[in-house]
Order: sequence, then C-alpha cells, then structure tokens
Amino acid sequence: MRSLLFVPGDRPERFPKALVAGAEAIIIDLEDSVTPATRPQARLNAAACLRDADRSLPLWVRINPVQTADALPDLAAITAARPDGIVLPKARTGADLHQLDHWLEALEVQHGLAQGSIKVIALITETAQAMLSASTFMQPPARVVGYTWGAEDLAADVGASANRQADGEFEDTFRLARTQCLLAAAAAGIGAYDTTDTEFRDTAAVERRAQAARRDGFVGKLAIHPAQLAPIHSAFAPTAAEIAWARKVLELMSGASGAVALDGRMIDRPHVQQAERILAALERR
Repeated sequence: MRSLLFVPGDRPERFPKALVAGAEAIIIDLEDSVTPATRPQARLNAAACLRDADRSLPLWVRINPVQTADALPDLAAITAARPDGIVLPKARTGADLHQLDHWLEALEVQHGLAQGSIKVIALITETAQAMLSASTFMQPPARVVGYTWGAEDLAADVGASANRQADGEFEDTFRLARTQCLLAAAAAGIGAYDTTDTEFRDTAAVERRAQAARRDGFVGKLAIHPAQLAPIHSAFAPTAAEIAWARKVLELMSGASGAVALDGRMIDRPHVQQAERILAALERR
C-alpha cells in the first residue's frame, strides 16, 4: 500500500468520495478526528461501510488506544463486519500490540473469521514512553504488518509548542521519531509507513517529503486528503532509471560469485536487495 487515506468515522457522507479517491487503502477513523459524543454513531457508520462497500480496496479502522475505555467497544462494533485491518494509535510498548492481538483472536473466533485475518498497523512514536521503549516493538504478533509514526501527539506529550521548523521540516525530536519508526519496522521485518502531511494544497511539498520517505526506506505514506494521493503515488513509483539499474544489477549478479562492477562502482549482495525492492514496487503499481 503506497497510500492509506483517513476519513472521519462520524462523516459518513465522505465515505463514497474516499472510496473512489484512488487511495490504495482507506482508514475509517474512530479516534482523533471523532468526538466522544459522536463516537457511538461513528462505530455504526464504520461497520455499515465495511458491510456495504464492494471491498475492492482494503478498508482499515483506526480504533482508540488499548489503554482507553473506547478500544474494546470500537472492536466489538466493527469486527463482525470484517475490517481488513486495525490501526492502533498511541502504542506505548510491544505489550499493547499483544493485548490487541489477544482481543482480536477472541473476536475472530466469535465471528467465525480466520485467525490472524485482521491485520494491524501500529503508531509507535506518539508518546515519550513509546520512544523510550523502541526495543519492545521488535517482535510483534504475526498479524502486525506495519509501523507508522505521528508527530502531533508526541508534541503534546513532551510539551513542545511546535513540531516543525519555519520551512515545514520537522524538529529534531520528531525526526528521531521518524527514524525510530523506520528502524523498528526493519528490525521486525515489516513495512514502515510515513506520517501524514498537514498540507493538502501544497502538493509539491507532499511529493518532496514522500520522495524522501521512499529514499529512506518507507514503503508508503498516510494521507488526510484526496489531493495528496497523486503526489504520494508518484513519489513511491520507481523511476525509469531506477528500474533499468535494478534489472542490470540482477542480470550482472545472477552468475557472479562476488562483487562486480557497474558504471564505475562495485555492487554486491546489498545492491541485489535494493534492486529486488525496486522491481517489487514496480509490480505493485
């Protein structure tokens, strides 16, 4: 999934537009974009969308954190409707992922769903506790397929008055969170998804940051507006030069016993892995 588009669970009139916006997955939000007063109806809206949509693309739901009283009611309201995945916010340690896994195991049994069929992507940088517990995220349950990160809640937790510099780039604490997410995902053998951009009119900035995310190793990016999808997809698509390089690397290394030269540089096993990732991304387009 190169793009995952958020839509507020209490705005069902936006669901049809989100479903055809071109995202590679939709996340119906029951957390930050929904007020406590509208959350019960938002759960019903999410379940109805899961039941009624043609499911031509993955439909995910962001629930509330496991430490809140809303998490289990969120899951109870939507599991029977077979969400493709759950986005877990504010994971404090790996124990929160295992708690969610236990709940989902029980609910899958209750509703006759295959064990592990509901996948999970977790936000693992939204609190100072999570930032200092990075090693606990290295061995997640098997249903966890990705990590992502957030800057807004982390700013609130540490008392920062802002998380970006004047040019729109993140301050050091939040760049650390981004890096920590990427490394934790790599250690766990799962995908890393870059956080949202608050801009939706400045598509050039969205594409520039998405290009940086792909260059650094992220596999996709969260979006909050349909206008962000095209620049995200463009940024995460391999260029013609990258594709040509990847094919040449695999060709040269197919019969090589060690490093070989390509365009004046030595290439070896790590370059093969890079080439394979590029061509895998091409197949997903």
